[in-house]
Amino acid sequence: MRPTAPQIGFDRFIRLEWATKALEVRAGLAEIDELEAILDQAHSGPAARKKTRTVLNRLWLEPRKGLEPFAQRAIELFQAAPSTPPAALTWGMAIITYPFFAKVAEIIGRLTSLQGDCTTAEVHRRMAEIYGEREGTRRMTNMVLQSQIDWATLERSDNGKTLTRKKTIALEGPDLVRWMTRAVLECAGRPVGLGTLEAQPVIFPFALGENLGFVLSSASELDLRADSAGSQFVSIRD
Repeated sequence: MRPTAPQIGFDRFIRLEWATKALEVRAGLAEIDELEAILDQAHSGPAARKKTRTVLNRLWLEPRKGLEPFAQRAIELFQAAPSTPPAALTWGMAIITYPFFAKVAEIIGRLTSLQGDCTTAEVHRRMAEIYGEREGTRRMTNMVLQSQIDWATLERSDNGKTLTRKKTIALEGPDLVRWMTRAVLECAGRPVGLGTLEAQPVIFPFALGENLGFVLSSASELDLRADSAGSQFVSIRD
């Protein structure tokens, strides 16, 4: 499903307010002029505004062709239940649209899995190991961190050195759970064990809920199978 994605791409701080408004525009619940006015007010110049708009386009307004069906399904979920957390929908789109965003999320999820926090230095070090010791890597990582903080998934200490997980957001409704599971599988690029699905670090801010096997078993786009040892795995149906 996912075409070749940019190495970084997510190179701007994206407020949840902006992403939510873009989502509402795509869902027919707001006018494009409302988004334009918000962006005009928030940016000091046309260059910065254009870069922000590019990210919002890729997330909601003009997803890459291969991601269009996935984005459209999110829009349908939001139209049916406007109380669906925009942070969850935008997170799911971000992790399959921007591998750089997904890698930052994965690293934070792993580092905070035991004690609930980690240092920003640890995140930067891990990202540098993958993307190289470049100023661009550090700056873009900061853009992702700042965005995730604004989306109320992380909290930064007063001195800026520590990142702490915020309270997990429970995903309500089987359709949203299935959609987020699809995002995890697309991001992983392989089947994932049912027992480890909710613990996937890339979706650390969200809880998939109980009876996950039952919820996923009725998803037309997903396969739930057991291996020879009886362990169940979830994959995307061909």
